[in-house]
Amino acid sequence: MKLIEQYETGNFFDEWMTETGAPRNGMEIITQRLKTLSHEDLLRRQKQAENYLYNLGITFNVYGDTEGIERIIPFDLLPRVITASEWTHIEKGLKQRIHALNLFIDDLYHEQKILKDDVIPQFVIKSCKDFREQCIGLKPPKGVWCHVTGTDLVRNKDGEFYVLEDNMRCPSGVSYVLENREVMKRCLPQFFSAGRVRPVEDYPDQLLKTLEYLAPGNTGHPEIAVLTPGYLNSAYFEHSFLAQQMGVELVEGRDLVVENNRLMMRTTKGFERVDVLYRRIDDDFLDPLTFRSDSLLGIPGLMDVYKKGWVALANAPGTGVADDKVVYAYTPEIIRYYTGEEPILPIVPTYLCWKEEDKKYVLDHIEELVVKPANASGGYGLMIGPHATKAEHARCKESIKADPRNYIAQPAVSLSRVPTIIDDRFEGRHVDLRPYILYGSDIYVLPGGLTRVAMKKGSLVVNSSQGGGSKDTWVWADEAHGKNNGHDARKNNGKG
Repeated sequence: MKLIEQYETGNFFDEWMTETGAPRNGMEIITQRLKTLSHEDLLRRQKQAENYLYNLGITFNVYGDTEGIERIIPFDLLPRVITASEWTHIEKGLKQRIHALNLFIDDLYHEQKILKDDVIPQFVIKSCKDFREQCIGLKPPKGVWCHVTGTDLVRNKDGEFYVLEDNMRCPSGVSYVLENREVMKRCLPQFFSAGRVRPVEDYPDQLLKTLEYLAPGNTGHPEIAVLTPGYLNSAYFEHSFLAQQMGVELVEGRDLVVENNRLMMRTTKGFERVDVLYRRIDDDFLDPLTFRSDSLLGIPGLMDVYKKGWVALANAPGTGVADDKVVYAYTPEIIRYYTGEEPILPIVPTYLCWKEEDKKYVLDHIEELVVKPANASGGYGLMIGPHATKAEHARCKESIKADPRNYIAQPAVSLSRVPTIIDDRFEGRHVDLRPYILYGSDIYVLPGGLTRVAMKKGSLVVNSSQGGGSKDTWVWADEAHGKNNGHDARKNNGKG
């Protein structure tokens, strides 16, 4: 296929080819399979994949979009491949990180030893918008706070994976991982026979097991529900998808009520008890008697039932403190403090604008840096210095001066690139990776995760709200494509 010969790696770490044009380890078989397809056949299959996603209704809404149009996330048919040895390293690093962050959150809402030992300044936590005074003294079931985490990783020009940020409140996107795999099996089934790809289809079962583990004792078969803000939420498809896959109820706040110290769900047969609530709404809206009094999405009295141990919430309220990007800068120290180990996965070097020396450097080098608000998500508020205008630099400086605690800055990471079908050719596009981690009786990491793609040429912003797309992420079972820990991907659909 001429598309392969015409592909240019560029001045970045390209995950498909080396600088000499040879396929990297793990990409040889994919390259061979691509050569068996004609140009026209590949483009036809790409169109088939897009139509399939559209017909499934896998869409999202963009907040602030005046047109209110539902869109599919752009999907690219070329898989992103991670070798078994690379994944082993990532998985170990994520398990270490989530374990340490869970201990950190628990400590913050109890003894606060890490603050007393001056590992993190107290004001950093006290000024964190997602530190919940209402959660001090809480004891979540089994001592786990962060049951579902999506940690964003990036690969720099050195080829090493770095942690970019943690998402411990209501991380989204896993439904796209599952549907992307289904699309690949339908559109490129022969690719799966090329090697053994670790499956992702058991994620709903793993999530269900995690939620069941949290259920209060002596409840028999636990009743589980997914709490959604409603169909207008940008991730509503995912809420309904996961509820359906787990075989549990999808509910809104208006479907729930607290009665006799129990959380009850309205059904056609009357009230039924809820033991575990997988909530997909932010802390502020959970319970108007504890958090925001004007919330119409939550359940009055929910936190009282939670504190008494009669219902479990995943994730526990208060976990957002670990999402703060200022706290992120301290995660290497957090890991060392609670585990006594060196971090397996490094973070991106970070300047804290509340520090006078760091702030001066950031203001003097604004055009070289990426500046982020401490509590924003979805790519909102991001200022990428090398791509911004002088007017944007000036506005960013004023924002930093007005509220230095709320900003961090990092060097612009040269995100790795992967081949992507753009119109009728292959072009390199920057990507990140969001693996999903479940913390129940053990820590489980979904093999692969969501690869997000910056579809605009030269862009480093991968968020779907900013026009980003996605790819299927393949983790080889082992370097020789041999044993698959009892899971052979080819058994999943006869070919794939």
